[in-house]
Amino acid sequence: MHCPVVVLGGGPGGYAAAFLAADEGLDVVIVEAESRLGGTCLLRGCIPSKALLHVAKVIGEVDELRHEWGVEFSEKPKIDVDKLRARKDQVISNLTGGLANLAKRRGVKVIRARGSFLNSTTLKLDAVDDAADSGIPDGGQLTFDQCIVATGSVPAMPPSFDVGSDRVMDSTGALLMKDIPGTMLVIGGGYIGLELGSVYAQIGSKVTVVELSDGLLPGADRDLVKPLAKRVDALFGGRIYLNTKVGSVAEVDNQVEVTFEGPGKFGHERFDRVLVSVGRRPVTRGLGLENTKVEVDSRGFIVCDHQQRTADPHIFAIGDVAGDPMLAHKATHEGRVAAEVIAGKPASFDKTAIPAVVFTDPEIAWAGITEDEAKRQGRKVDVEVYPWAASGRAQALGRTDGLTKWLIDPETHRVIGCGIVGSGAGELIAEAVLAIEMGCEVHDITESIHPHPTLSETLMNAGEVHFGTATEIFKPKKRQAASV
Repeated sequence: MHCPVVVLGGGPGGYAAAFLAADEGLDVVIVEAESRLGGTCLLRGCIPSKALLHVAKVIGEVDELRHEWGVEFSEKPKIDVDKLRARKDQVISNLTGGLANLAKRRGVKVIRARGSFLNSTTLKLDAVDDAADSGIPDGGQLTFDQCIVATGSVPAMPPSFDVGSDRVMDSTGALLMKDIPGTMLVIGGGYIGLELGSVYAQIGSKVTVVELSDGLLPGADRDLVKPLAKRVDALFGGRIYLNTKVGSVAEVDNQVEVTFEGPGKFGHERFDRVLVSVGRRPVTRGLGLENTKVEVDSRGFIVCDHQQRTADPHIFAIGDVAGDPMLAHKATHEGRVAAEVIAGKPASFDKTAIPAVVFTDPEIAWAGITEDEAKRQGRKVDVEVYPWAASGRAQALGRTDGLTKWLIDPETHRVIGCGIVGSGAGELIAEAVLAIEMGCEVHDITESIHPHPTLSETLMNAGEVHFGTATEIFKPKKRQAASV
C-alpha cells in the first residue's frame, strides 16, 4: 500500500495534522494501535481526569456551602463509583465517536495497527491482538512520501516501583477508578499527582503525598503554588511530605507496603493503593527510528526544527515525542504546522507563549516567561501582582486566595509573562496568551474595558498596579528619577 501522507499516532497532534492535511487536499492515512482516535489526552488523560475533577470540585463547593455559607444538607454526598465511572466513560465515547465521524467525512483512512519504520519511506504494520480483521496482513507494509510521528508519551514507572500489582497504579490505572480505596499514596507532587490525588480525596480516600523535592509543582512560581499548597494540605489532612524519598514498594496482604526516608516521614506504612506520578516519557522506543535518519536525544525526544522536520527529509515529529512541554495543545499546533509545511506553505512553530494549566482547586495557569525563569536568566522584569482579596467577584465566590501577576519588560513595557492562581485560572490565561503573542504593552490591557464584576478584571487590575492606578488597592506610582 502507498499513501502520500501517513500520520503515526491518532492523538490530538496526530488527528489535527491528518485532518488539516486532508483539508489541504492531500491523501492521508492514520496508523493507530488504539481502537479509537484521541490518544492519551482523550482516552486516559486530559478529558477523563477533568471530568472527574469537575465532580471533585462540586463536592468541595458543597462542603464550603455547609461550613462557610450556612447552607445545610440533610446528608453527605454518596458516591456510586460504577455510575461515576460510566459517566466518565460516556464523555470519552462521545468525543471519540465525533472524531471517527470527522475522519470519515474528510476521507482520512484509519488503519488499526502498530507501525514501525523499515526505512525512511516504509512502515511495517503489526496487528493489534484484540483488533478485528482490518484487512491489513500482519507484517504488511505501507509506503509514504511524508510521515508525521505523533506517538505521544506514556507514564514513567521506575523499575523499583513496578511490583506487578494493580494496586500500584500509574495515571492510567488511577483513571480506571476500580474502587475508592480507603488509603492511597501519591508518589510525586506534580500536576498529575495533585489532580488525581484531589479527586480521590474528595470522593472519600485518605490521601498521602510524598515529593522528593522541597516543593510541590516544580517549575511553577512559588507565589502561585502557595495558595494551592495550603488548600490541598487541608484536603489531604496535612499528609504532604516534601524532601521525602520512597525506598521500597511491595505488596503485602492485599495492601502495598512502602518505606520512606524523609524529615517528616520515615519508616514504613501500608496503603490500599499507590499512584506513581513521577513524569512521562516519549514513545520513541521500538519505532524503528534507527532504520531512518531521524536523530533522538539523550532523553528519548526526536530532534526537529521549527517546521517539525527531523534529520530525515521524509519524516516530521510533533507533540510529546518532539520535546517539552508535553501538552496536548502544543501537539495540536505542531501538527498543524507539519501539515501546512507538507502542503507547501511557509509555516513554522514560533509560539512565544505556550500556556500551562494545573486543574486543581484552585487552578494554576501561566504563560510566557515565569518569574523563576527570569531570575535564572538574569533578566530584569517588573512583576506586578494583584491579590484577589481586592476582587469583588472573588469575595462573592468566597475564593480570595488567588492572585494575578504580569511580568513586564521595563524597557518596552510589553507583557512577556503572566501567572494566575485561583478559580478558573485555566480559562483566564487565554487573554494573557493573546496579549503576549501580539506583543501588547501594559496599557493595551488596562485600556481594554473588562466586565464587572468578573475575575477577568484581575488581568486589567494587575496591569494598573504597574502604573500605580489600581482602584481597589493602594500602591503609589513609581517616581521617575529627576533629570539633571
